[in-house]
Amino acid sequence: MASKHPPVCQIFSFKDCKTSLDPIFELPAHCLTPTAAPIVIDNGSFQTRAGWAAPAAELDSAPRLIFRSVAARSRGAARSETQIGNDIPNLEPLRWLLKSQFDRNVVVNFEIQELILDYVFTHLGLSSEGSVEHPILMTEAPCNPLHCRQMMSELLFECYRVPFVSYGVDGLYSFYHNNNQRNLQAPHTGIILSSGYHCSHILPVVDGRLDAVNCTRLNVAGSQAASYLQRLLQLKYPGHLAAITLSRMEELLHEHSYTAVDYHQELEKWRCPEFYEREVHRMQLPFSGKVPGGCVSVEERQERRAQQLRRLQEINTRRREEKLQQDQERLDRLLAVQELLEDGLLDQFHKSLMELNMDSAEELQSYINKLQLAVEQGRLKLLQSDGAEGKMEVSELEQPIDEGDGVALMDPDFPEDPLSEKSVNVVQPAFNMAEYHQLFVGTERLRCPEILFQPSLIGEDQMGLMETLQYVLARYTPEQQEALVSNVFLTGGNMQYPGMKERVERELLALRPFQSHFKVTMATRPGLDAWYGARDWALEHPAAAGAEGWISRQDYEEKGCEYLSEHCASNVFVPMKIAKPVPARPAELPVAFQMPTGASAAVATVTSTSAQSSSTDAADINMVAS
Repeated sequence: MASKHPPVCQIFSFKDCKTSLDPIFELPAHCLTPTAAPIVIDNGSFQTRAGWAAPAAELDSAPRLIFRSVAARSRGAARSETQIGNDIPNLEPLRWLLKSQFDRNVVVNFEIQELILDYVFTHLGLSSEGSVEHPILMTEAPCNPLHCRQMMSELLFECYRVPFVSYGVDGLYSFYHNNNQRNLQAPHTGIILSSGYHCSHILPVVDGRLDAVNCTRLNVAGSQAASYLQRLLQLKYPGHLAAITLSRMEELLHEHSYTAVDYHQELEKWRCPEFYEREVHRMQLPFSGKVPGGCVSVEERQERRAQQLRRLQEINTRRREEKLQQDQERLDRLLAVQELLEDGLLDQFHKSLMELNMDSAEELQSYINKLQLAVEQGRLKLLQSDGAEGKMEVSELEQPIDEGDGVALMDPDFPEDPLSEKSVNVVQPAFNMAEYHQLFVGTERLRCPEILFQPSLIGEDQMGLMETLQYVLARYTPEQQEALVSNVFLTGGNMQYPGMKERVERELLALRPFQSHFKVTMATRPGLDAWYGARDWALEHPAAAGAEGWISRQDYEEKGCEYLSEHCASNVFVPMKIAKPVPARPAELPVAFQMPTGASAAVATVTSTSAQSSSTDAADINMVAS
């Protein structure tokens, strides 16, 4: 039975939030005494979050700085002209200039990374010109390449001369923080589903340590969902291509999208017109109330033309006055130099000629003559323009205006259209400008988050999140699988869609054996818990020489740039080993082939030497990373 009341339309407006400049905080006194407080930096590919590792009672518990991990600098611009993070109020005009330190989720552009660290230290109240006397705790990608960690350690120890550095994985810090809040007994075992801006990860944790061998990465996350939504809406509304920006698509994802518990069943619901009218979100684009191509009277056209003429005359007059003033100032300067010659001050005269890039007094005199002529002509043009201003305006306004724009002359013998009178009486529908500038976001609300489970929707040839989870679980024994699925943890900014937890529970119910138990937990603050977990870890493990998880400057110099001190939320350190086999002893030649004398012996010696050198070179470049 149909409803008596029509469905209510949901019309939303884009917020188009513009960031405000970050203040430069003063360095808190309790961050210096009794020891220097660590600085916690969650170096994310979407946002950077930075703050002090101080107890919540002493300092605001939230990170002091939260900004986009981008920098905008045009080619050839100075370093000081670079805009970073919240210094860019609107990203769209500068989208083509934006640069990030990340490739996927790995830091590769360390020039941008250095600019972002300068921004963090400056706004936290530190001066990075000499050194930063605070320990640094920074997040890194799961299974971060040794070269990237080596470059990051080199930047922190050599450029900023920090005393201690610690690295950890953002998903593990969030897991550590939420387990402590739930009062779970350590060591923790579980599996983490982390989805960020560029990548998603499945991280198994066994007995409090990351099982790096079975970690997997999916190249589908928030940036792919935003690009997919932009492509869908641009195909749907080709008349609003410029208004469908990436920033607005990210706003749509964060505030208007959701994850369907049953994707195909949810799509069937959208076939119902009543359901569509009730659930569709109409996004209102900004527009002007004037209808383009509307009827304009002859008086309005004349007024517009008069205004344009006056504006052009004012612009030309202003330019002539500026040009005349510049020529007059240059002429006065040259005449002052000529007076030096007349007064006999030859040294000052020649010095002034060199400053003007002139060689002789004759060249000076020719420049003076040209400038005098230009000044006189400029004054005459100004007088003429002032006198002819009124005449030009009147003559332009008296020009006839073609009232039949684009309409051919009618033959008087041609009969009039008998339907013209009827067409006048037909009521034309009013054009609704506001509705024309509305985006109807329907099934797009659930299709874009769905790419996390079905990457084939955007043409990605890889498994979805739950298929990959099944593949990871299959690498463990049944007992270990039970322990892992008893603590399935969801974290990351791309996991904040409504319905995400219910969807994972439904998929796990289909994957797991009959009557098996599992538990899915969502992070308290999926986007910020990584920073809070890193802060809690830093407070519980103070920085000191030889302390677990901290790399001192001595460790950096003795054990290499890529060294990592492991802890409960860190990657597994896999040192790079260089194989140096024992050189083989040269075999003695048989008596029949011995050439003890002459050129043959010399050739044999050279051949043996070259063979040994080539084998030594091959041993030097044989690098094995285990």
